[in-house]
Amino acid sequence: MKMDEQKNLMRGFTLIEILIVVAIIAVLASAVLVGLGPVQRQGRDARRISDLRQVQTGLELYYTKCGYYPGGEEPEMFCTGDNTVQPDSWDALTLALINSGIGIKQIPNDPTASRDYFYWVSFNGDSYVLGATFEDPNNSALQNSAVDAAPFCTESTYCIHF
Repeated sequence: MKMDEQKNLMRGFTLIEILIVVAIIAVLASAVLVGLGPVQRQGRDARRISDLRQVQTGLELYYTKCGYYPGGEEPEMFCTGDNTVQPDSWDALTLALINSGIGIKQIPNDPTASRDYFYWVSFNGDSYVLGATFEDPNNSALQNSAVDAAPFCTESTYCIHF
């Protein structure tokens, strides 16, 4: 009986075996995280396109109600909200759309905290450009972008011109 008790006490993993397994799991986890980097960048770029399309819809609602886009110097009619948005001011655009009474409660911001979206409006308020800087300079959406439509539109900036 003593022999059986000794065998039961010897069962289990040693500390070295456990450390080896933990090290293997750590190496595999780091390899997966490194491999997901490009996919995460592409995902954030896709979100940027989606966000700009949502803001474009909001701008069209604003135009339908007001007759001009926020920030134009010569509005055709008075509109509730701020019609003095400065060009290239995303925060002012956000305030104008939210305060205009068209049902918009929130405007998306860039998924990366260190980046901002761009907004430029023509002097008379009848056209605008929205822009976002992509993380992936080889993104195929950049080929269809309205480069040179506004001062901030470059080869790595996705721009929508309307």
